[in-house]
Amino acid sequence: MAFLEGLIILFPIIICFVVVLYISGRRNSIIPTNWPVLGAIPAIVVNYRRAHEYATDVLAITGGTFLLKGPMFAKMDMLFTSCPEDIHHIMSKNFPNYLKGHKFRQIFDILGDGISNSDGDIWQFHRKTYMLLFNHPSFHSLINKTVWSKVEKGLLPVLDNISGQGLETDLQDIFQRFGFDTICKSLIDYDPESMSLDFPYIPCEKALSHAEEAIFIRHARPEILWKLQRLLNLGNEKKLSNAWKIIDQFMYNHLTEKQKEITNMIHEPREENYKFLTALMREVKDQSVTSNNTNKFLRDILLNLLIAGRDTTSSTFSWFFYLLAKNPKAEDKIREELEKQLDKKLGDIQAIDLDNLVYLHGGLCEALRLFPAIPLQHKIPVQPDTLPSGHQVDCNTKIILCFYTMGRMESIWGKDCLEFKPERWFAAGGGIEHQPSYKFPAFNAGPRSCLGKHLSFTQMKIVAATIIYHYHVELVEGQLVVPSNSVVLEMKNGLKVRLAKRMV
Repeated sequence: MAFLEGLIILFPIIICFVVVLYISGRRNSIIPTNWPVLGAIPAIVVNYRRAHEYATDVLAITGGTFLLKGPMFAKMDMLFTSCPEDIHHIMSKNFPNYLKGHKFRQIFDILGDGISNSDGDIWQFHRKTYMLLFNHPSFHSLINKTVWSKVEKGLLPVLDNISGQGLETDLQDIFQRFGFDTICKSLIDYDPESMSLDFPYIPCEKALSHAEEAIFIRHARPEILWKLQRLLNLGNEKKLSNAWKIIDQFMYNHLTEKQKEITNMIHEPREENYKFLTALMREVKDQSVTSNNTNKFLRDILLNLLIAGRDTTSSTFSWFFYLLAKNPKAEDKIREELEKQLDKKLGDIQAIDLDNLVYLHGGLCEALRLFPAIPLQHKIPVQPDTLPSGHQVDCNTKIILCFYTMGRMESIWGKDCLEFKPERWFAAGGGIEHQPSYKFPAFNAGPRSCLGKHLSFTQMKIVAATIIYHYHVELVEGQLVVPSNSVVLEMKNGLKVRLAKRMV
C-alpha cells in the first residue's frame, strides 16, 4: 500500500519537472512535443484547464486529425479528429467496426449497461426499446404536460422572485434544477421540487455533476493512476465513489416504490394515466441481453436517461442565453417572432406553434454548434482501418471525436464560424436548413443519433420562448464564462445574470 501511495505522489513530481522543461522549450508552439517515455503528457498537463480549446487549436493547424502520443507505459495514444469525412466514416459508413469498447466502459463504469455505455445486443435492445417508448403518443403528451407545468409552477415563480428583488442569480443552476425536476417527473413520476423559491439542496442533483467531473479527469490521467486512486479512495475517485452511492440510493429507492405500486395495482392503468417507468418495466421484464439482475438494468437505463435529460438541455440553455446576452439583436428578432405569433393566439404562449419559431430554432442550433452538450465521443476499431483523412487505426487506437472543435472549424462553417448567427440555419425557401449529422453532431450521428432530438427541441423552445417573452437577461460584468472540464459541457463558474421583467 505504501508503494502505491508513493507512486501516486512521485508521478506528479516527475510530470511537473518535465512540464517546466516543456514550457521553457516550447513556449510558442501549439503542437505538443512527443517526449521520450512520457509522450505528450506535459502538453496535456499544461493545457488541462482549457482542454477543449487546446484540442481545437491543435486540430485547426493539423488539418482536423491529430495523433497524440501518451506515456510509453500507459497505452494512452489517442487519435483526435474533427474531420467530417472521418466522423461520417466512423459513425455511419463503417459503423459496425467502431465500438465504445471496454476502455470506454471502464471510464464510464457508473453508467453500467445503459445505452451510452453499450455495444452489440445490449445497444440494439436499448435502441428498439427507446424507439417504442419515445414514439408513444402518451409519452409526448407527458413531456409537454410536465414541462409546461414546471414552467408555470416552478420556473416563472422563481424568476419573478429574483427579478422583483433585483437579485443576481446563477442561471445555470436554475436550468439544472429545472432539468432535474422535469426528467425525474417524466421518468419516475416523482418531482424533487429542486426548482423552488428556497433553492433546496438535493444530494442526487449535485452528485451528477460531481460524477461527471471526476469521469472527465480519467481521460487525461494514465489508467493505472486513477485505478490506484480508486483502490485507495483518494482525490477525484473518492468524489466519484461518494456521488455513485448517492445516485444509487436515489435510483433504487424510487424503483422499489414503483415496484410496490405495480404489485398493488388491480387494473392496468388507462392511457391518460400513462407512466414511463411502468411501461419501461414491462419492456425490460422478459429481456435476456444482460444478467438476471433486472433492478440493476433498470437503474442503468434510468441513469443514462436522467443524465441526458438534466444535463444536455441545461447546458444548451445556459450557453444559449449567454450567447443571446452577447447578441441583443438576435434576442430582439426572437422576441419579434414570438410577439407576431402571440398576436394571433391572443397572448396565450402555450398556444404557439413551436415549429414556426424559426429564428429561435436557429439560435438554439447555433448554441449547440458552438457549445455541444456532449463535446466529445470515444470509439475503438474492431479491425484495422484507414480513415478518409489517411490515418491508419487499429484495435489499440483510441479515437476521440471532437464535436466541440467541429463548430469552430473554418473548413466546416466558414470564416464566420465563431459568430453567433441564427440565420445560418435558414433554408432558401423558408424554414430550417437541414445539416448532416456528421457536420453537426450535437445529437450524435449515424445509427446512434439521439432518438429524443425532437422532444429536446420541444422542451428547449418552451423554456426559451417563455423566458425571452417575459424577461430580459443581462450578464453580470466581470465574470469568467468558460467550459468546465466535464463530460458534459457545463460552465465552470456558472452563469451570473440579472433579470429585468418585461411588461407583457
